[in-house]
Amino acid sequence: MNIRPLLLGLPLLLTGCSTMSSFSWSSLSPFNWFGNSVQVSANGVGDINAGTPMTEAAIGEGLHNNYRMRGGMATSNGQFISYYQAMSDNDVKLVITGEAKGYVQRVDVMDANVATEWGSQLGTPFSELFSKAYGACKLVEGDDAGHVECVAPQSRHVSYIFSGKWAGPQDIIPPDSTLQSWTVSKVIWYAKAQ
Repeated sequence: MNIRPLLLGLPLLLTGCSTMSSFSWSSLSPFNWFGNSVQVSANGVGDINAGTPMTEAAIGEGLHNNYRMRGGMATSNGQFISYYQAMSDNDVKLVITGEAKGYVQRVDVMDANVATEWGSQLGTPFSELFSKAYGACKLVEGDDAGHVECVAPQSRHVSYIFSGKWAGPQDIIPPDSTLQSWTVSKVIWYAKAQ
């Protein structure tokens, strides 16, 4: 009889069932089939969150060491900030910014292989995420001027930058009918809700 192995395995099987309460359907996403995948969530990007120090080691580890890191300093609104670029080959895939000797404040994602926990990513059409811009979107200034930033419906810590064709004035948001065909060109995670 093979009852003994069954009795030995039963406690393991039962304790395994108790973890089903923490099961996440998003774990079935193809983006999670590989252990080192990085994902954007309301809490952060990969293992980077608001408590991650602005150090190369902490950020590299938070991104599962999937990228080559390159750091520097810049000014924003008259203040010095620290940043790290996560590189793949010669392309910048993510930019992580925060106060020097502080914590991560923002992560800009330009990697088409990094999706949100809700399944959106670079190339996702505006029409799949929003029906209208009012109440969720604003014009972007700075490096992404001419684009539109919209706060994700699921979390005020995540925003999408949409880009597309628009022949109208650059100082107003294009009409919803135009935005429908615009696509996500960047995903941004903020430590502070927007």
